[in-house]
Amino acid sequence: MTSSKSDVSVAIAMDVRFTVDTLVVDLADGRSLSVPIAWYPRLAHATPAERASWQLIGHGQGIHWPSVDEDLSIESLLAGRRSGESQRSLKRWLEGRTHPKQAF
Repeated sequence: MTSSKSDVSVAIAMDVRFTVDTLVVDLADGRSLSVPIAWYPRLAHATPAERASWQLIGHGQGIHWPSVDEDLSIESLLAGRRSGESQRSLKRWLEGRTHPKQAF
């Protein structure tokens, strides 16, 4: 028996959370998937507040973090795809981040 692409349901995100070193996405069908934050350097460099400020996009087919300009599709997470951002682009992004001044 074969199945066509239309027979496969689309995985939909319902919730997002982080542990010390993982991104965890809860799906509408009851599954949870966990991937290393290190796979997504912008999230790895984000503050806890920036990570917590996410929104579902595409009716739950993706997740967007506005403050770090990161978008992840659930399909890519399920396929185990890491960030495709170049080191050069990441370096530019890191250099452009504003860091809070430390109090002395």
